[in-house]
Amino acid sequence: MKQELLHSCPELIDYINETGFLPLLSMGIAGWSAEEVTDEDCQYTRLPDGGWEWPLWEWKGAILQESGCAYGKFFKDKAAFISREWWPDFCNYRRSLFPYPEAGSIEETILDILRCEGSLITRELRAACGFTGPRMRSRFDAYLTRLEMGGYIVTEDFIYPLDRHGREYGWGWSLLTTPERLFGRKACHPDRSPQESRERMLTQFQKILPHESEKTYAALLK
Repeated sequence: MKQELLHSCPELIDYINETGFLPLLSMGIAGWSAEEVTDEDCQYTRLPDGGWEWPLWEWKGAILQESGCAYGKFFKDKAAFISREWWPDFCNYRRSLFPYPEAGSIEETILDILRCEGSLITRELRAACGFTGPRMRSRFDAYLTRLEMGGYIVTEDFIYPLDRHGREYGWGWSLLTTPERLFGRKACHPDRSPQESRERMLTQFQKILPHESEKTYAALLK
């Protein structure tokens, strides 16, 4: 993995394109996350006035816009970047593990609404699907996570509310869409079998994580 720490958004974009697969935050595999390969100046810092700075977090939108990579909960329900080069194989294989949602299911409704609207922030999509009651947020998020793990939904950008001075604040809202809309249908249907895509990804994981076990590779692929 990376030896010299990264200091800027463009450097991180290059690294995502180099590795192909990179979680945003640490998920237990030493050195394999944007959090672990960036300098301490890019990490979360509490400010004396009670606010915070987190350059890495703020880069997420720029990374998506400038690199064209995919972002979502792709590995063990955790958020990660996948480069445009590797998205077709990821999508191809994962959809073989997560078949298209059954007719009339909540997952199908979510995809139908996204196809109709183009893109929606999470809370708008949740409301459109009728998940507006108490404790509905976590239930709905579980459906979204399954669709992201299956390669059916990605984050297009991040939307931030504005304060009375017109300045962005807060953690931001994910703007969700389908990869077909964002990347085109061909990018989601490569001309090879799901098993061929799995073998290609396995080879890449063995390259970027050479000291991990076969069990770890299998867990990341499923």
